[in-house]
Amino acid sequence: MNVPTSIQIINSPEGTPAFVVIPYAEYMANRAQEEALIPHDVISRAVDGATPARAWREHLNLTQAEMAARLGISQSAYAQQEGRERLRKASIEKIAAALGILPTQLDI
Repeated sequence: MNVPTSIQIINSPEGTPAFVVIPYAEYMANRAQEEALIPHDVISRAVDGATPARAWREHLNLTQAEMAARLGISQSAYAQQEGRERLRKASIEKIAAALGILPTQLDI
């Protein structure tokens, strides 16, 4: 019995699977889940003692001065925020936006 599926497999000339075609909505749902992931490099930096904000900043190869400019604050003010283990919700949201990540990704 053939069961309808929304996935299409395209084989290579040799007959082995080469591509998988899925519906766009399914692709976008999977992509949204992947966006919330945290790279291994960020986790490693956090395990080594960096705060989440610092781990992400270093992972993205940004300086404190660049982050401060994105946030519209001084470098020293950003350094104080980055050094804190616990940030206020508003600070988390601003830093996450400046990093281009989700606020939940700073919760490591």
